[in-house]
Amino acid sequence: MKNQSSINEHLCQLEKRLLEPEIRTAPAELEKLLADDFFEFGSSGNIRYKKDCIGEGGLSVREMTLYDFDIHPLSEDVVLTTYRVMDETRMQYTLRSSIWKFRDGRWQMFFHQGTPTKS
Repeated sequence: MKNQSSINEHLCQLEKRLLEPEIRTAPAELEKLLADDFFEFGSSGNIRYKKDCIGEGGLSVREMTLYDFDIHPLSEDVVLTTYRVMDETRMQYTLRSSIWKFRDGRWQMFFHQGTPTKS
């Protein structure tokens, strides 16, 4: 994988954007960041698809902090990201992972999973 350091930085920024209230409630922004075939296994145990995230109200808005970010290249154009989030709104920690695919000149999230943790 070419320039792993810059891909790490770029994907970390995209993950952080997806935590921002103004992005989580903006269908046009979510449309760009989520692949058409996106799905997630949420920390709630629910399975959601892109249409569920872009619909009325977008994603839930919370105050969240991302830390311990890392990437794991799966191929030349597919990367697994792993990180932790502290959700200050719900006072809950989650371990998260996402699969990003480089398509049509940009990175889009294809899969996401959140797992509640103690810290």
